[in-house]
Amino acid sequence: ATGDCLYGQFVDWEKIDPEASERYQRILNSDHQELKTMGRSGFWVMPHTLRAKAYYHIIHGINCRSIKPDRDHYQDVAKKLFGEQKMSTHPFPEYMDDGVIPRYCLNKAGLNSVKKVLLCIGKHLPDINFCPILPALVALLLHFSEDEAECFHSVCRLIAYNDPNKRYIDQTFLTYRASCMTFGDLANKYCRGIRKLIASSHQNLFEFYSDWIMWIFADLPFTYAMRVLDVYLLEGYKVLYRVALALLSLYKVSVSSRNVVRHCTVEKLLERAFSIQLATRRELNLLFNANKDSLMQKGINTLQYKYLHSQTVVDFDSFSSSVVTGTEMRIVWAWIPERFALFNPQKLFSTNEHGRNLASFYSRVEGHEPAVLLLKTMDEEVCGAFLSTDLIERKKYDSEEPAYFGTGESFVFTVREITIYRSERADFANRQPSPDLRAARVCVYTSSGKEDSSSTPVSTTSTTNHTTLTCPAGTLQDPSYLTIPFTSSSPGPLSPSPKRAKEQGAFMFIAGDHERLVIGGDGGHALCLQADLEGGYTEQCDTFESAALCKRHFKIRSLEVWGIQNSTSFSHYFSYCH
Repeated sequence: ATGDCLYGQFVDWEKIDPEASERYQRILNSDHQELKTMGRSGFWVMPHTLRAKAYYHIIHGINCRSIKPDRDHYQDVAKKLFGEQKMSTHPFPEYMDDGVIPRYCLNKAGLNSVKKVLLCIGKHLPDINFCPILPALVALLLHFSEDEAECFHSVCRLIAYNDPNKRYIDQTFLTYRASCMTFGDLANKYCRGIRKLIASSHQNLFEFYSDWIMWIFADLPFTYAMRVLDVYLLEGYKVLYRVALALLSLYKVSVSSRNVVRHCTVEKLLERAFSIQLATRRELNLLFNANKDSLMQKGINTLQYKYLHSQTVVDFDSFSSSVVTGTEMRIVWAWIPERFALFNPQKLFSTNEHGRNLASFYSRVEGHEPAVLLLKTMDEEVCGAFLSTDLIERKKYDSEEPAYFGTGESFVFTVREITIYRSERADFANRQPSPDLRAARVCVYTSSGKEDSSSTPVSTTSTTNHTTLTCPAGTLQDPSYLTIPFTSSSPGPLSPSPKRAKEQGAFMFIAGDHERLVIGGDGGHALCLQADLEGGYTEQCDTFESAALCKRHFKIRSLEVWGIQNSTSFSHYFSYCH
C-alpha cells in the first residue's frame, strides 16, 4: 500500500501530460461563467488528476460562513471519535436515511473512510438531522481528494454555503421534504404525461418523488454522476432539478437510473437537462419557501419524518361530491401545486346547498386561496378549473370591464380523461392584473400538444369501453372512468380587443364581476359562467391552449367550489405588479 501511495513521486507529471497542465492553467484563469461552460462540456473529465485539481479550485472558491481549519480540525474530531483505530465500528450517523454508502469505484478502505468522514461531519455539524444525499456526495468527492481531511473540508464548505438562491445541501427533514415538493411542482409542469400516469395508477405522488435526488447520486453510474457533480459544484441545487427532470422524462413511471447507459449517453442526458426552460433561482427559492411553510403548517418540523406518511396522505375515501367521485377528485388533486395538495379539500360552495347566484358564490369563495371549481352539465359532462388566486382580487380595479388577475399556476381541465391545460409560464412569482379585458398574448402549451422538450407523450391504446394507458415499462393503467374530452370550433372572445405588447400586459387567467365569471380570456374563454349559475359557455382558449371543455353552450346541473382545508395564502411570497 505504501508503494502505491509513493508511486510516481519522482516524476514531473506536467511534462508527461502538458495538455492537462495547460487546461489547469485555463481553469485557474477563468471566471465563474467560463467555468460553468467548461463544466457542462466536460473540460476537466480527463485525466483524473485534472478533475481533482478543478474540484479543489472550485470548492475553495465558494464563499461560505467561517469554518474551522480543515486538516487540523478533522484530525482532532477523528481522534476524539476513533482514537487510534483505523477502521470505524461506529453506527452510521442518524442523518443518513438508510445507512447505505454508494461504492462507486472505492475499495474497502475507501468505504471505511467515507464512513469516518460522515461521522466527523455529524460531530462537527450537529444541526444536520436528515441528509440522504451526503453519503453519495462524500463518496464521490473522496475519489478526488488527497485524503479524508480534504474531503471533510470540501463537504463542509458546501454545507456552510448560505446563499438561499444557490444552495447545495438540505440539512433537515423539513428542507429535504420541501425540495421534494418543489421537484414535484416542476415535474407537474415539465413532465405532464408522466404525472398523469402516476396519478391514474393511484400511486402516492408524495412518496414517488421522495427519492428524486437519489436517482442522481445513488443510482446513476459513476461516470454519469461525476459529470453531474462537475456542474453541481458550480451551479448548485438547480442542476439536480434539471437532471432529475431529464431522467423522469426518459423513464416515465419507473425511474431506473442504473440502466441509463442503455438509452442515453451522459452528453445527451445533460443536453436534455439544460434544454429545459427552468424558472430562475429566485423563483425556485420562492416556491421552495412556500412548500416549506405548508409543511410546517401541516405540523411537520425539522426532525419529524417517522410519521410522515399519515400526515401527508389526503383521504378521498370519505370524499362526497355531486360532481365527481373520490377517485376523480384524487386525480384532480394530483395536479394542484404540492404545497396545497398536502391538505384535504374543503367544500366552499355548492349550487345544491347554497343556491344559484353568483353573488352567493363570491361571498362563500372570497378569502380562500386557492380553489378548485367543478361543474357537471345537464349532458353529464364534467370540467373545472384550478383558481390560483383569491377571487376578491377582482374588486381591486375600477373599470367598465372585468380586470384579469391570477397566476400561471391556474389551469382548466376536463374530468373523465384528465386533460390539463395550463399556461406555459407557470410564473408563481408574478401576479399581474390587467386594467381591462385587453392583455398580452401569452405562450402556452397543452398536455398533448406543445409540451416542453423534456416531456414524452403518453401512448394510448383504445379498447371497447375505455382508454388504456401503457407506459414503456409495460405497466397497464386502466382508468375506466376516463374519456376523451369534447372538442368543437369556437368563434372569437366575448370582447375582442387589440393585443398589447407582452411586457405591458398581464396574463388572462381569471376575471369576474356581478354578471359573469371568466376563466381564460386570450383568444376565447375556457369557461364563462353567467350570473344565475344556470349555464355558461366554453370555447377554445389561447391562455391555456385548451379546446372547449364540454359542449360549447351548456346548462349547469351542479357546480361546486372546493378550498384547501386549514390552508393559508402564501401571497406574501409573491410580488405584485400594478
